[in-house]
Amino acid sequence: MLVCSCNYITDKEIREAIIELLDQDCWQLIVPAKVYHAMSKRGRCCGCFPNVVDIIIKTTEDYHARRHSTEAEIFDFMSRLKKFHEENGRADIERRQKGHRAA
Repeated sequence: MLVCSCNYITDKEIREAIIELLDQDCWQLIVPAKVYHAMSKRGRCCGCFPNVVDIIIKTTEDYHARRHSTEAEIFDFMSRLKKFHEENGRADIERRQKGHRAA
């Protein structure tokens, strides 16, 4: 099925890119931009990104179900995700330094 009509990308190609990323690090955070970068593409209108997110979630769940991930691995992933969130807080979202104040 065609997911991205701007780049002519099918759901099969997206799933393959996600599995390649998971094979490199099965606990990494995968977002649509990372998937497109892995395919040497870029989002144009980005209207397909919600569908890509759904494919990422389903493919990742299936990948870990086949892999029989343990609770300890899942906990380690959650702690890494929390650390990432703390390190990249509001300054990253607002694209400005913490010491910068708007007038």
